[in-house]
Amino acid sequence: MTFASLLKKGLFFLISVFPPNLLSDFESSKMDFELRSAREKLEREQRERKERAKLKLEREKKAKDAAIKQREAIEASQRARRLDAIEAQTKADEHMQESLIAGGGVVFEIVFQAVPFQGIGDKIKLPPSCFTELSDQGAFDKGPLYFELSVDYRDNKKTTHSGVLEFTAEDGTVGLPPHVWSNLFSAQDPMDVPLVQIRYIRLPKGTYAKLQPDNLGFSDLPNHKAILETILRQHATLSMDDVLSVSYGQVSYKLQVLELKPASSVSVLETDIEVDIVSPEIVSDQPSQHVLRPLQFGKPESGTVEEGRYDYYKFTIDDSTVEKVMAGSVKVIVKIDVEKDGADTDLYVSKHPVLFPSLNQHEWSSHDVGSKTLILESKERALSSGTYSIGVYGFKGTVKYQVSVLVQETSSGAKTGERAVSSSSDVDTVECRNCKHSIPSRSIALHEVYCSRHNVVCNHPGCGIVLRVEEAKNHLHCEKCGQALQPTEMEKHLKVFHEPLSCGCGVVLEKEQMVQHQARDCPLRLIACRFCGDMVEAGNAAADVRDRMRGMSEHESTCGSRTAPCDCCGRSVMLKDMDIHQIAVHGKSS
Repeated sequence: MTFASLLKKGLFFLISVFPPNLLSDFESSKMDFELRSAREKLEREQRERKERAKLKLEREKKAKDAAIKQREAIEASQRARRLDAIEAQTKADEHMQESLIAGGGVVFEIVFQAVPFQGIGDKIKLPPSCFTELSDQGAFDKGPLYFELSVDYRDNKKTTHSGVLEFTAEDGTVGLPPHVWSNLFSAQDPMDVPLVQIRYIRLPKGTYAKLQPDNLGFSDLPNHKAILETILRQHATLSMDDVLSVSYGQVSYKLQVLELKPASSVSVLETDIEVDIVSPEIVSDQPSQHVLRPLQFGKPESGTVEEGRYDYYKFTIDDSTVEKVMAGSVKVIVKIDVEKDGADTDLYVSKHPVLFPSLNQHEWSSHDVGSKTLILESKERALSSGTYSIGVYGFKGTVKYQVSVLVQETSSGAKTGERAVSSSSDVDTVECRNCKHSIPSRSIALHEVYCSRHNVVCNHPGCGIVLRVEEAKNHLHCEKCGQALQPTEMEKHLKVFHEPLSCGCGVVLEKEQMVQHQARDCPLRLIACRFCGDMVEAGNAAADVRDRMRGMSEHESTCGSRTAPCDCCGRSVMLKDMDIHQIAVHGKSS
């Protein structure tokens, strides 16, 4: 049964039960209720229509605003693209103009994949196609070729410059020697595909360069400016912030370019360039390689050296001191005082160009146990004015020591070890059968009895020294070389002098033979080239017979083949024949 039927029945019931006046009141209340409900419904519908209209207006406004913004964004994007295009065209025009100016009318710019090759200097390898393109633009008529090389990787742009070695690289690649590679690419953050932008450029001739080594010691190299000149002869260019590598024997230095004139990148071909070497800003407390610390005469320096390591010092002997040493009036003494019992050092001394004397390479040495002294007297004909190096080697344990260099006057009178001789030439003497000394005949019997009881003669071949009986047990001879030693010295002697040593050239010798080998015969020994002044490896004997007869090394034979104009006639003559030319043509020695 529905609600309407129930309501109808209810009304009939009320009509039948209640009086007519009550029914009329009820009907009026009902009408009021219906009117009120209708009015509320109408108001509600009006409110909903207003809200819908308001929402519609808001949506239309938002859509209109969005359309306006979209149109503005499109216009801004189009305007930005037009501006970017104009800017890009402007930059392209400026870059083209810059390339024209930088290349002197030659425009060559390309991107290649970098490939390393083992070469010297800063000359790169380009593909043959580059030769054709450069030749068509007349680049070869403008002089030496120079290129700007740049790498832009992770917002870090690096730029350097180079010459060209040859046009033999594969298409799409450029060959970079170690110097150029290290200045463009970081070893800690390598690129997956190393791309290099290459641009032809003209460079002015350099007049000035300021270089800074990465650590102390470069200025200690003998004739270090000549060494640097030799390095620069291998280069065509220098750029700001470039790093040059200089090797000298087993040590190497890196020099950063701090300043160049007249531009930030210059040519170093066929030009005289002034070079300044400045001290490093930061000096490491523990340098990666040896450093020579200066010594002054009479002022000891303290140090500590670990077993198996070297400490190095340097001192200078002037001409006046050398003259006094040669005259026998003074002697130069190098002294080591060890402060710790049981620890031991070795002492090595050499004259430059041997910077770092060692067991294999030195001119003077001392291997005494404990404190030790080296005396450079007039008998040392190798002594001359110049700079000398001292090497203190930790032979056993960690050693605290004091090293000093002294110039000491020699004592007057009889020389050390010189025996006084009686002025009476008519004294009758007899040779003692035990000690072989000449003894007056009147006391020979008493002397021989005493001598045979208290003295013993060493029977080792070549020795014959007379010893006290109590000293004889401490007098030993090396079985290999026969040198007389104390028992405490035997172990060190065998280790230092008779253990085989290996040279870098493959020769294996004992200590004394190794020192002679590395001083005279080793192809890896450093010599001062008589033509370029650089310290270079001697190499093997010169291939040319005439060069071998003149005592030239392999390097000198090649280096001396370079030509230079004669100072007298201007004729181009090989450097190694310049002295002969001066004598034969101009009648004077060079």
